[in-house]
Amino acid sequence: MLLLISACAVGPDYQRPPVDLPNAYRGAAAVGMPAPSVGDLAWWELFQDPALQDLIRGALAANHDLQIAVTRILQAQAQVTVARSQLWPTVNAEVAAPYGRLTGAQGNRPPNVPREIFEPQGGVTVSWELDLWGRLRRATESARAELLATEEVRRGVVTTLIAEVAQAYFDLRALDAILAISQQTLATRRQALDLMQARYERGLSPLMDVRQAEALLQEAARTVPDVERRIEQTENAINLLLAQHPGPVPRGRALVEQITIPAAPAGLPSDLLTRRPDLRQAEALMISANAQIGAAKAQLFPTVMITGFAGAGGAVVSGQTFGPFGIFQAVPSITLPIFNAGRLVAQVDLAEARTREAVIRYQQAIQGAVREVADSLVEVRKREEIRQEQAKLVAALQSASDLASTRYTGGVTNYLEVLDTETRLFGSRLTLVQAQLDNAVAVIQLYRSLGGGWTAQEMASAQ
Repeated sequence: MLLLISACAVGPDYQRPPVDLPNAYRGAAAVGMPAPSVGDLAWWELFQDPALQDLIRGALAANHDLQIAVTRILQAQAQVTVARSQLWPTVNAEVAAPYGRLTGAQGNRPPNVPREIFEPQGGVTVSWELDLWGRLRRATESARAELLATEEVRRGVVTTLIAEVAQAYFDLRALDAILAISQQTLATRRQALDLMQARYERGLSPLMDVRQAEALLQEAARTVPDVERRIEQTENAINLLLAQHPGPVPRGRALVEQITIPAAPAGLPSDLLTRRPDLRQAEALMISANAQIGAAKAQLFPTVMITGFAGAGGAVVSGQTFGPFGIFQAVPSITLPIFNAGRLVAQVDLAEARTREAVIRYQQAIQGAVREVADSLVEVRKREEIRQEQAKLVAALQSASDLASTRYTGGVTNYLEVLDTETRLFGSRLTLVQAQLDNAVAVIQLYRSLGGGWTAQEMASAQ
């Protein structure tokens, strides 16, 4: 009967709550069968720049946030061991040598009372709580779920870290492109100023044209030091992610040669439940809270403890030796809660309320994840449209600038037209770089919102 009772545990067994998921993400076509997702790609398949891959590997090996997450896993593993150990008997070795002496005159001592007693003994003590109602097993179940949640935190850190390194690297390559445009524009405008100065000295151009050329030159010149400052600060930020001191960062491919837009990136919304670390963590916390209900309910039932001692000892009574002799003691005890001012029932209510909260948080996290993917999909789509339109604008302004320069050289128009087209062209080229950066960052955010990154890393670590 005891074996049958101990085979079950009070409290509800975990079942995943019903989840309302759409058939497809907003902005993506409905899918009738499982489809590949960009979230299933390994990070080195999405980010193919060798320099960026080296940076990501360095961050995964040395990043402080990731190391902290690993230490928390070790802490959770120790908690599981502590909880599981309660299921087994506690055995301790014990040695004692009590000595007593009764002083005073012989006539004042009670009859038949020895003058001194020395009782050395040693043995093994055993203490064991029979987990009849599953309290200890539910506590172990809860600790294991907490361990799983901690592991998902680490995987979430991996996903976030990969995205942060990639985004910082793309920021750096965008700044490199802006610096190259600024320096190229600066050199071109310096040549234009020299030409304008020569024309003025020969009386072919007014002084106003010289001053306007100087203004164009200074506009490009003031951009260069600001971009150089931002480049150095971005390099420092990347080195911090790699747990390194500030220093230069190696470059690879240009920004326009980085990731491209996946053809069918999303996949099924139901895949998020198994791919996204934050959803897996929320479910693990829900499992842990559910197990605590059983642990709390088990406290309403009797507690059965078995304690005992087995060993050997002897005795010296008033100079006479007795023993050695064996010692065995067994003390089973049953504790039944009778009155505790509602504390135990309140603990059950508390555990049930926490479980309901965990369920609501899990459902909320799922809805938030679906929204993030939908936002990322429209971000990728519209950022690409903006980049294409901006590229057309740059091409048109480049043609207008060339035409304005030809008209000015031919004496058809004044330098104000050249000034206007040059200013607009310079700003549009910088805006195009920003559009290219926004496009790449949108793909990174889509990859992150789909839970990409950690799965491939786990497989690589296992190999």
